[in-house]
Amino acid sequence: MGQQLSKTPNDEEHQDFFSSFEYFKNLHMKNKFIPQETITAIELHLKKGDIRATNAVITTALKEINSTQLNIAVTGESGAGKSSLINALREVKHDSKDAAPTGITETTMKRQPYTHPKIPNVTLWDLPGVGTTNFKQKDYLQEVQFAEYDFFIIASATHFKESEIELAKVIRLMKKNLYFVRTKVDLHITNEKRSKPSTFNKEAVLQEIRNNCLDNLKKNGMIEPQVFLISNKDLSKYDFPILINALIKDIPVQKQHAFMLSLPSITEAAIEKKRESQKKYIWLEALVGGLLATLPAVGMMSAEDMKKLKASLNHFQVLFGVDDSSLKSLAKDLQVPMEKLKAMMKSPNLLEKDNEKNLMEKLLEYVEKFCSVNGGLLATGFYFSKISYLKLHFLDTVAEDAKIILKEAITCSATGLAQQH
Repeated sequence: MGQQLSKTPNDEEHQDFFSSFEYFKNLHMKNKFIPQETITAIELHLKKGDIRATNAVITTALKEINSTQLNIAVTGESGAGKSSLINALREVKHDSKDAAPTGITETTMKRQPYTHPKIPNVTLWDLPGVGTTNFKQKDYLQEVQFAEYDFFIIASATHFKESEIELAKVIRLMKKNLYFVRTKVDLHITNEKRSKPSTFNKEAVLQEIRNNCLDNLKKNGMIEPQVFLISNKDLSKYDFPILINALIKDIPVQKQHAFMLSLPSITEAAIEKKRESQKKYIWLEALVGGLLATLPAVGMMSAEDMKKLKASLNHFQVLFGVDDSSLKSLAKDLQVPMEKLKAMMKSPNLLEKDNEKNLMEKLLEYVEKFCSVNGGLLATGFYFSKISYLKLHFLDTVAEDAKIILKEAITCSATGLAQQH
């Protein structure tokens, strides 16, 4: 058995810690967060009562989550909307200084990396279309350094070309995942509505686009192809949520946390996925940092505690797009005062100076509620640090703020469109 901590947990404390991990494991089963072998190792050390070894395994897992790189390749011919898609996935406006250039003829023959501004270990790569390069098709994958990418997105604004389909076959042959994405669907729908106003049927148009793409892929030898219809201008529409679910299912477990956090907060489902992944991270972190810590029933927060909480709150607000910079940009787009958006939110008031006492009250309420919901879990004397509980409280508050702001954005956009018509 590995070396024990200086304080060996008694049976009751050990059972509480094991119950805590069981709670995490149940969370983990909904969407994988760390490899199964890590889960097995933690359980093995817990059964032996080896808390030091347990901590070592969890600490290593956290480091891997933070350092693991996710590389997404996006390819397609010039005009396919690759750059717009990359910018949308990164939540970067086209006129931003670090945006992928759009609206110009493709001239580069080299891959271009675009790091996610919020999640630096996620990089989207703009690859030259296989039909726009001077080197032979058989050399394409070597030239763009095929092995570095976790998966490929092949984008097209019309139908997929023969060269793209042949590329897809090679990617499949090399055991890499790929996804056909039909971009600019909104433009196609708008054009159809204008040209055939009396017979226009949105669902029929979407099905026609999908069938045309699928028929073309099958005709050129693609087996069981799947096509995702998206609008780069509004990723919340059409098949983007379905695409995200497919990616989550296929991405290696250790890379899913980074991918989840990189998702734009454009649907409630995306916000929930992001919240659940961050919740698991906080819980795993708490298992290490709060091991055998007790939660004081009284006592104010220290200056160091407040500093950590402020950093966590700011981090969550940035992740969910409800920080001041994001709100300012959204307010400009919606043509509403930024103060109106902030007034709808609760998270900006969490760390007000006159709110410290209330913060402790909220902490105790949160712990009581948590224990009640989870069948008395942790109610027998084994608690994580107050910081960990407050992080969970802050996370929930920010996620709910994100949903409120999302609903307001949808309402304002719908009102604006109605007024235009």
